[in-house]
Amino acid sequence: MRNRTAGLIAVATLAFFSTLAFAQAPAFPPVTVKNLKDNVYVADGGGGTSTIVIGQNGVIVVDAKNREPDGKQLFEAVGKLTNKPITTVIFTHSDPDHVRGLEGFPKGLHLTVIAHENDKKEIDQDLAAGGAGSPPKEYLPNKLVTQTRESMTIEGVKMTLIHIAPAHTTGDLAVYFPDYKVVASGDLLGDGDPSIHLFKNGSSEGWIRFVSALVDLDADSFVRGHADVGTKEQARQALANAIAKRARIADLVKQGKSLDEIKQALREPVKASGRFQTFTETTYEELTKK
Repeated sequence: MRNRTAGLIAVATLAFFSTLAFAQAPAFPPVTVKNLKDNVYVADGGGGTSTIVIGQNGVIVVDAKNREPDGKQLFEAVGKLTNKPITTVIFTHSDPDHVRGLEGFPKGLHLTVIAHENDKKEIDQDLAAGGAGSPPKEYLPNKLVTQTRESMTIEGVKMTLIHIAPAHTTGDLAVYFPDYKVVASGDLLGDGDPSIHLFKNGSSEGWIRFVSALVDLDADSFVRGHADVGTKEQARQALANAIAKRARIADLVKQGKSLDEIKQALREPVKASGRFQTFTETTYEELTKK
């Protein structure tokens, strides 16, 4: 009974914080597609950035936008690039603006939807709470990644699916396309400090381990969730900045400093203005939790 109660509390907690975090999300700009290299395209707008790879007989899409109109725009944009069907969708994590857009894909497609097993658990928890942030039931993940690295070839396209540790969320999945030297990193990488969703059990320590592995790849382009395509040097610098900042926060925690005092030491506003907790806030909470 105790385990069942704990599980219900976990579901309710995730649903509450997910609703709180995403309810006031601003409208995203329309979907626009740019060629990155060869058969690889990047679709901005409409939610998290999507990666499109045209394979031998079909198309692979990484991340599916935010809502039905956004997903419809993405689907139509792919149709303008090629007459080959979308056969595979890969989720980098479970945030609505990366998965919910599948509502805009036509019904009845035979899609392989790939996600990390923890991503599927987060989606299942959201569905148990009403499913406001999930893809439609006919397009739920049906192929799960369970290993740290899983290499495969889909539509003639080589890829490695990577999950090192909980980072932005517990179910982060980076997709490495070695022939193109491209990494679809989802929200692991962006401008500024890392984004850590503690309400999805993300971790700054795990983020550092995960991004360290991505920086070691033979890649030169990093498709970031809410920023322009980045370079390896930008990823390396983001990693170095996060390592240094986390170490500084850890040192201040050891000195017994409060969160407000740490923010002041880092010259950050005491009151955050964004929808999500800052890296300083989540790292402090992570380092001080009992």
